[in-house]
Amino acid sequence: MEPLMSDQLRIRIKSGILPLFICLIFIGMMLVRVPRSCAQETKHREYEVKAAFIYNFLKFVEWPPKALVNTGSLNICIIGDDPFGDSITAYEGEQVHNKNISIIRTSLQGIRNCHVVFISSSETEYLSHILNSMRGLNILSISDTDAFAQNGVIINLSIVQQKVRFEINISAARRAGLNISSKLLSLAKTVYE
Repeated sequence: MEPLMSDQLRIRIKSGILPLFICLIFIGMMLVRVPRSCAQETKHREYEVKAAFIYNFLKFVEWPPKALVNTGSLNICIIGDDPFGDSITAYEGEQVHNKNISIIRTSLQGIRNCHVVFISSSETEYLSHILNSMRGLNILSISDTDAFAQNGVIINLSIVQQKVRFEINISAARRAGLNISSKLLSLAKTVYE
């Protein structure tokens, strides 16, 4: 997969990204430098910021109407080891797309009830099996593991110069029937076609 140039997207999309950009900058600033002796605190802050990114991504992704029609909540599922702790549960009950967010720690068997699936790095060896299980479902897959976007995960988070950045696999989003806002695409570090 070849990355699209972010600059090309920015040229096409000039208006409306300022509020999103300011929001993401603010979130990124939350990830401050912490001395190495506080490695656990650094990891906690990192996942607080990543949880905030995931919450904000939801606002810029459109699911097909049929995917949300028979559900009272927008389910964010975590597969594998949970790196977030309480950071992600802070968003439980918040509303996006007129649905309350629900956080679910699940296994592959519960994936059909998910609208978003965060795939933990503990599941690296099972990635292709997980993605095959989501085939034909309208699920936004997210991870923070190197090369996952190139391998079919829709959004992959990473730390670059102590800031959270993200890449998007637009082909995987299309296969899942999801529409990602051009505003979000313009802020991605890399967009894979």
